[in-house]
Amino acid sequence: MRNRRAGLAKVVACTAVLAAVTAACGSGGSGASPDGKVELTVATFNEFGYEELFKEYEAANSNVKITHRKTGQGNPHHQNLFTKLGAGSGLADVEAVEEGYLSQVMAKSGQFNDLKEIGPADVRADRWLQWKTDAVTTKDGKLIGYGTDIGPLAMCYRKDLFEAAGLPSDPEGVKALFTTWDAYFEAGDKYVKATGKPWFDSAAQIFNPMHNQAKTGYFDRDDKLVIETNDDQKIWQQVTGAVARGQSAKLVAWSPEWQNGFKQSAFATKTCPSWMLGVIEGNAGPEHKGHWAVTAAFPGGGGNWGGSYLTVPKQSKNAKEAAKLAAWLTAPEQQIKAFVAKGTFPSQTQALISPELLNKTNDYFGGEKVGLLFAEQANKVAGAQYKGPKDGEIQDNVIAPALQAVEQGKTAEEGWQQVVEGAKKAAK
Repeated sequence: MRNRRAGLAKVVACTAVLAAVTAACGSGGSGASPDGKVELTVATFNEFGYEELFKEYEAANSNVKITHRKTGQGNPHHQNLFTKLGAGSGLADVEAVEEGYLSQVMAKSGQFNDLKEIGPADVRADRWLQWKTDAVTTKDGKLIGYGTDIGPLAMCYRKDLFEAAGLPSDPEGVKALFTTWDAYFEAGDKYVKATGKPWFDSAAQIFNPMHNQAKTGYFDRDDKLVIETNDDQKIWQQVTGAVARGQSAKLVAWSPEWQNGFKQSAFATKTCPSWMLGVIEGNAGPEHKGHWAVTAAFPGGGGNWGGSYLTVPKQSKNAKEAAKLAAWLTAPEQQIKAFVAKGTFPSQTQALISPELLNKTNDYFGGEKVGLLFAEQANKVAGAQYKGPKDGEIQDNVIAPALQAVEQGKTAEEGWQQVVEGAKKAAK
């Protein structure tokens, strides 16, 4: 499972894990290897699809030696990143950052190089989708990361369960059910009435993309908490109203119960970033091949969930060489190779029109042209919502627990009060 794409993860104190990571990582890039080559260290997590690309780069640049620090999961990788930012030493020349941790990195943007200054002169900002670049651009215009992959959102659903409920089941026919959130919840009411079963997996898995579509997030651009004046209370009422009407399976995402829910047909729809296809197939199993489908529609028009960046910390002793490598790794040609290797969906505009991407199909989902479908969804994302420095903490440690409390019996009003109080405490 691509757990680095599993949304925001808690940055918790975990001394034993951190000690192990720190011991394994050692100090920052040394600058030169014993044979006189420029030594570049690259720190990533989970799967970026870079193993063969590193060999290709070294073959084309005989003066460069790449050392890859690869951590299995995102949480310990980012713990190590923030600890060594605080210590002032020990970071790799190129550090990967997942979008769930980006707001914390942007709050420390002064410790990262401006890639507009040190990066290759031919790397243009329009190489990427605009919203991908906007998210990693500081208020004063500095670019501190090159975009890697993205997670454009579509909707996945169970064709057989739709048919049993008397709903349209072909990918074109179901689009009308997913045009707006009102239409989505209305279809959910019909499904629950016809079957007596839940429509979606988890309230938090619905709230989060709805929130991320809003013009203003938990904070405004002055980092003032605006949760009481933005659209979140309206979104809260929509989601908790659906919970009260029996639409939620009340599962905690990524838990064993949630994973088993795919196999047990516990829900009929799933908010579906591109990487979720592999999660569904792995959890639902071969017995549900052909039951799941994906459609090029998402309520509210589109959205993104997941994706990362390559940054060059100021601790790097070879910052320009590191930026050159990061630029090469995120070029359209290499993004396509990474996609073929590990399924990481490209964020480059030229990569998104590549025949190799657009012709990619998925047999588990009925032979659907998933490359074309998600490329279309990527182009529907209007812009990047500004994320304040405590954004991730509020989403993970405030919103999700409050929604779970409502799913377990707390009233929507009590849950919202829990949100407001928790957000204010987190924002201090």
